[in-house]
Amino acid sequence: MRHALLAAATITACLVSSAKAQTPLSAYADPEGYINVQALTCAELAGTFQEDADLLTTWYSGWYNGLAKKHFINVKRSKEAEHETIVYCKAHPEKKVIEAIGTVIDEMRAKSGIELSK
Repeated sequence: MRHALLAAATITACLVSSAKAQTPLSAYADPEGYINVQALTCAELAGTFQEDADLLTTWYSGWYNGLAKKHFINVKRSKEAEHETIVYCKAHPEKKVIEAIGTVIDEMRAKSGIELSK
């Protein structure tokens, strides 16, 4: 049942987002082709094409995991985090994507009972 609801929500989100004009990720690049990922906003992430959002969230995941010195990927968890980040970004378009990801990761950790050591 949960999977059916998640699938329905994903399909609905895709249909709603496809009704708006989407902006290619390349529109946010500087003249040399680089994107300042720390400046990218939620509105920009939520307004791009799905394959661009996939690319960005995969990059961010690698960045965060690299900082934590973790060299593995949990595909299911990564896809869930991507979905939750996009949902969060649609509700908070003024936020930076890096802030949104941090919030989503913190919420996912809390939900799973994961505590970070200090």
